[in-house]
Amino acid sequence: MKFNSRNFFFITILMLSGFSSVFSQNNKVFTIILDAGHGGKDPGNSYHGFVEKKIALKTVLKIGDFLEKEKGIKVIYTRTSDVFVELADRPKVANNAKADLFVSVHCNSVKNEGPHGTETFVMGLSRYDMNLEVAKNENSVILLEKDYKTKYQGFDPKKPETLIGLTMVQEENLNNSISLASGIQNNFTKKLKRNSRGVKQQPLWVLDAAYMPSVLIELGFLSNKTEGEFLNSEEGQTKMAKQIADAILNYKRQNYGTAESAYTANDKTADKKDADLSADLYKIQLLASSRKIKLEPGNFKGLKNVSYEFSNKLYKYMFGATSDFAEAKKKQLEARNAGYLKAFIVRVKK
Repeated sequence: MKFNSRNFFFITILMLSGFSSVFSQNNKVFTIILDAGHGGKDPGNSYHGFVEKKIALKTVLKIGDFLEKEKGIKVIYTRTSDVFVELADRPKVANNAKADLFVSVHCNSVKNEGPHGTETFVMGLSRYDMNLEVAKNENSVILLEKDYKTKYQGFDPKKPETLIGLTMVQEENLNNSISLASGIQNNFTKKLKRNSRGVKQQPLWVLDAAYMPSVLIELGFLSNKTEGEFLNSEEGQTKMAKQIADAILNYKRQNYGTAESAYTANDKTADKKDADLSADLYKIQLLASSRKIKLEPGNFKGLKNVSYEFSNKLYKYMFGATSDFAEAKKKQLEARNAGYLKAFIVRVKK
């Protein structure tokens, strides 16, 4: 089949439809996929003796160490040693694990040694040439795979026109990805005083194929000797890892709540807390969007009693309202059965 953006759009939709049934209806642990970029025969960027694949792996393992200290967290790695993992297999790990987040870690570089700073990418398409170069670099690992022309449906990482076919249509995941990316960048800037190049949208295959919120972090520029030395040091890796882990945990708290959320391990304890917090209501968050959607059942897979809250430039659409946590769990299941597979319980003030 000849590849074009229209073909890829329909392929993506079919894949999403085919795999949707494998997602768990009742996750009780928050699963995070940590992906150390490159590896094995693919070293990634290399400048001044600093090697991307090594820095990415060491940083990812440190992120995992921080996260695994928390209860209710499960960490899965795409690699834990210097091995080559095909690009297509990285998001497959996340999809097979029914993960809640996919986080890929990389290091940047350019021919000019001046640029420095962190940036975090989410799925999308940008017209900025600098961003396009990042997309080409991170996607180019495809060329190391023997059957890439068949596996990636004609996608060529060197041709900008084929990148358009990678644009995702899942607005819910995109906005959640932006939320996580913003948290990571804010931590780098406020806690470590690192130069921030911002959150950017880019057509990166490894993000496109993951069916959950996902980000690709560029820790900094190895081509900048000062920044490269920092990222190559154990101290630098530990500091960067800590801020990434903190951002992930904060994302979990904001989107999935605490003990009263979908991750409640003990329903009786949650019911007691519900009684103690009778002034609050439980609602089911379906999605977050940058655009306002008319509150009609037809726009929400037939669900009625949908409301929204507007904060941080996002409309958060909620289904139902009850002070009974057990009833809220039933509403959550109803929302997931309707097609909102990542619907979660939030507690709001009356």
